[in-house]
Amino acid sequence: MMALALTIGTQAQTETVDTAQFVAVYDYECRTQDAEGQGVTDKMQVVVQVGRTVTKSMPRSVYRQRDESEEDDVLADYQEAYLHMPTVWTGYPEGQTTVREFIFPHEFEGREPTPDISWTLTNDTLTVSGYLCQQATATYRGVEWRVWYTEEVPSSAGPWRLRGLPGLIVKAESEAHTFCLAKLQRERGGITAPEQRPDVQRMKYAKLLKHKNEIYGNRQYAKNPAYYVPDLQRSISSMCVFQMNGQDLIYANDHPLLTKAHVYQPLEAK
Repeated sequence: MMALALTIGTQAQTETVDTAQFVAVYDYECRTQDAEGQGVTDKMQVVVQVGRTVTKSMPRSVYRQRDESEEDDVLADYQEAYLHMPTVWTGYPEGQTTVREFIFPHEFEGREPTPDISWTLTNDTLTVSGYLCQQATATYRGVEWRVWYTEEVPSSAGPWRLRGLPGLIVKAESEAHTFCLAKLQRERGGITAPEQRPDVQRMKYAKLLKHKNEIYGNRQYAKNPAYYVPDLQRSISSMCVFQMNGQDLIYANDHPLLTKAHVYQPLEAK
């Protein structure tokens, strides 16, 4: 059960659907509790490729090239596993939003017409990450957001599913969540569509969101993250274990398998 290297499977070919005009990297924090009820702040980075018609928001592990050390890769993947951040294509297909994420032991894809967010613009200003920003507020699917956007970057994009303002969203915060722009990169790489693999379970996004919130929102989840899997051993097709910092970090089916988790704080409550 020991492994010195994680085997990365051959990836399916993907279609390029747009070209990024720039890439925005956000620091994302989630304030929650651990399995014992102690306060904890989980952190990761979210990378957003902004094209002319398609915006792709994803965890850093999805975007990055694996040129960091193996230890950095594994620790970053484990940290991301606490946060349940999906990959989101806004504008793919046209007029639609596609969401892809892994909920052990399956990968899921949901799709829906891109929803509008009813922003209220205010006169408040703030300098964030070197940009003069204006404030806007909205309640999006049960979560209240306060964001700062800058017209210095003429784009309606933002992190995750936040969008629709007359300038790039530089910072966004709710009671539990904060996104803050870390850097802007002028990269013109291709924006790829979701890999077309037969093992992905596809459904309407409303059904996927309900499934996700029911699993992670259960009070058993923090202490037993695999509580909902009826036969865990049969669900694992491959597994390896890394020993780091005095603990065993388990990969199952090429994804981190948590033995303890943190209390789920949904980005979309309904």
